[in-house]
Amino acid sequence: MTTTTAEVTPERARQALVELRTEIGKAVVGQDTAVTALVLALLCRGHVLLEGVPGTAKTLMVRALSMAMRLDTKRVQFTPDLMPGDVTGSLVYDAKTSEFEFRPGPVFTNILLADEINRTPPKTQAALLEAMEERQVTVDGEPRKLPSPFVVAATQNPIEYEGTYPLPEAQLDRFLLKVTLDMPPRDAEIAVLARHAQGFDPRDLTAAGLRPVAGPEDLLAGQAAVRRVAVREDILAYVVDLCRATRQSPSLQLGVSPRGATALLAVARAWAWLSGRDYVIPDDVKAMARPCLRHRVQIRPEAELEGVTADAVLESVLATVPVPR
Repeated sequence: MTTTTAEVTPERARQALVELRTEIGKAVVGQDTAVTALVLALLCRGHVLLEGVPGTAKTLMVRALSMAMRLDTKRVQFTPDLMPGDVTGSLVYDAKTSEFEFRPGPVFTNILLADEINRTPPKTQAALLEAMEERQVTVDGEPRKLPSPFVVAATQNPIEYEGTYPLPEAQLDRFLLKVTLDMPPRDAEIAVLARHAQGFDPRDLTAAGLRPVAGPEDLLAGQAAVRRVAVREDILAYVVDLCRATRQSPSLQLGVSPRGATALLAVARAWAWLSGRDYVIPDDVKAMARPCLRHRVQIRPEAELEGVTADAVLESVLATVPVPR
């Protein structure tokens, strides 16, 4: 019997979403932070930018998440010759009916893996921007709604910049979180090789024992529960003070916008709920500040030459802004 959304309690939804880490761990080792970021993005109806060198299991992680949650996923390799219609879909002439019919593109899915998003020209990036912000695409003047949920998990290589088109600030600001995927520690890398030595095939997740542990109904129940998470007025002021402090930092030429403040509040509420609370504490805001804000600030060129990073600036801001008691 299929469970309806009304029958899913917040406690059951939370337990199912927390179990995702363990389930995805059957296929992906050492990327708990990125998995959690994707779950938070689903709860907040946001998008995630994954930054890491090739070979850190980004594609495998998205495929494992979609399988464990019974969601559809598609992957697009972004290249310089990719056209907007290759992502959104296009009108195709049907000789039998002598009419044009719409053929949906890969954006019509639940989780879109936009691989190396900064390798495609601004025109194609702009087409994806409408999908990210409006949850729709417009073809031949007609808007077409995307499935729900819809999350873009975009990747970019932090090392190789030749032949790339850096994402404009407006599009970076549409990503709820930016997660840096580091190389796994030695123990985790040994565990990866041990699995492959035992016959693990990343193309066959079913054989790896991966099974659905959550579904769209759990996600809907979780989203409703997150909206009920209480936030004190001094916590709201703390979020605002953190964002305003970035605008006054001498190392930054662009601080966090009000949209960034609302994003930090949303993801702090989702993190509080996943942690088992129905109220936000300052530690929730502090835990989410770096992944939520690091891509929303712009470092001055002279500070960048001195080795200043966005994370270092945010660390300084977190250390100086008074924390509510």
